[in-house]
Amino acid sequence: MHPNPAFRQISQVRNIGFARERGFGLLAIGTDTAPLISHIPFLLSEDGDLAEFHLVRSNPIARMLATARPARLAVQGPHSYVSPDWYGVTDQVPTWNYVAVHLVGEVTLQPQTAMRDLLDRQSAHYENRLLPKPPWLTTKMTSEVLDRLMRQIVPCAMRVDEISATWKLGQNKPDEVRLRAAGHLAPAAMAQETDLLAALMRDPPN
Repeated sequence: MHPNPAFRQISQVRNIGFARERGFGLLAIGTDTAPLISHIPFLLSEDGDLAEFHLVRSNPIARMLATARPARLAVQGPHSYVSPDWYGVTDQVPTWNYVAVHLVGEVTLQPQTAMRDLLDRQSAHYENRLLPKPPWLTTKMTSEVLDRLMRQIVPCAMRVDEISATWKLGQNKPDEVRLRAAGHLAPAAMAQETDLLAALMRDPPN
C-alpha cells in the first residue's frame, strides 16, 4: 500500500464495499521461490471477514492447501497514468493514480460437500446483476455433467484478518489542480476505467 496517509483515509466500509462489488482479484500465496498467484472471482461477506472462492483442483495453490496458508487477495480498481502537464502548475512529476484494496488472512480448503452451495451462491451473485435476464442456475445442467465439473474444482475460504487500501486520486494536490488533471483522464484513455477514475478524483470518497 502507498505510504502517503492522504491516500489511505477511506473508511473500511467503503473499502469492503468496493472489494465486494468488484468480486475479482489476485490471490497470492508465498513459496520458497516466487509467490503463486491466481486470478479469482470471490464472494466477500457483508462485514468483510470472510472471502469465499473456488479453485481448479489442479491449481498449484489448491495443492498447497492441505494445511491452512497465509495469503493476500488484491483487488484492482480503475487506474491511469497522469501527465504533469495536466495539473496546469509548474514543478510537477508524472505519476499513476489508482484504487486497490488488499485482503489478508488465512486460506483453507472447505469440505467438498460445500462446493454446490458455493457455486450456486457465486453464480447468483453475478447473475442478479444481469436482470431482467432470467438467471442461470445449476439446475439447468444435467446432473452427470454438473457432478463431473464440480469434481474438478475445490471450495476455499479466507478468514480476513486485515484490510488495507490505497485510493490514490491526487488528494495531496489543491482541489483546482486535481480537478484539472481529472478532466484529461477520460479523453487520454491511457489505462482502465478512466471515466470512473476521473469521477473519483473529482469527488474523492471518505
